[in-house]
Amino acid sequence: MASQPLTFLFLLLLTASVLESSTSFEPNIRLPTTATIVPRSDIDDDLYCASWQLAVETSNAGSWAAIPSRCVPFVRDYMTGQRYASDCEVVANYSLAYASTVKIASDGKDAWVFDVDETLLTNLPYYRDHGFGINGIEKNTHPDLSWLGRSEIFNESCWDEWVAEAKAPAIPSSLKLYNGLKQMRFKIFVLTGRSEHQRNDTRKNLELAGYTGWEGLILRGASDGGTPATIFKSERRSVLVNEGYRIHGNSGDQWSDLLGFAVAKRSFKLPNPMYYIA
Repeated sequence: MASQPLTFLFLLLLTASVLESSTSFEPNIRLPTTATIVPRSDIDDDLYCASWQLAVETSNAGSWAAIPSRCVPFVRDYMTGQRYASDCEVVANYSLAYASTVKIASDGKDAWVFDVDETLLTNLPYYRDHGFGINGIEKNTHPDLSWLGRSEIFNESCWDEWVAEAKAPAIPSSLKLYNGLKQMRFKIFVLTGRSEHQRNDTRKNLELAGYTGWEGLILRGASDGGTPATIFKSERRSVLVNEGYRIHGNSGDQWSDLLGFAVAKRSFKLPNPMYYIA
């Protein structure tokens, strides 16, 4: 019986010793604190914006409405510099390389689908005046926005006026791809989110930019209003498939040009950090 108090005292001393040692324990792995987390503002803008663009192009950013204000100069330099042209050229070269492996049948049903805006045609002249798709950023809120001319929320009437001018130039590498596919005897379908009332202006612009000889020019009809782009374009591709066409390739600057159903055997996405279409 005398040993029980001694055992109890020993356990109390042992517990106190463990608690004391645990308070001075320094772990090898430490969770970050506010003092060790690097604020976003301290990250180099070019590094951050290059990562932001990667997230946009891979659709990791999901739906987004505006270019981050700190990335406005980055987007300007990208879209007007050599890298955008080089990126488009690489996409076109991979597209041609794939197309050259397709065995073209004699039935005239081997098809390729193209989007229009920022795929066949570039609207850089328009976005130079309208903020490269930037929404709600005033020039006086950012020191590097003087190049924009003006920055504004997307204005459909201004856009319609630009389309009516039919002055959008061709993306050179896309024109090379388009003509190469024609020589390979692909049937080319131009599938755009532009409205049916813009058909004549769109056809004129495409022809002036050097695009001719397509099999079909497909635009949004009155009944397509409000239909998400992915659904609209999938439905139109489905019509082609039901008509017996084999869609080997699809080129577009938005994931909504490429995903959905009745998809091409290979899809090729052109870069576009200016705007997002769901």
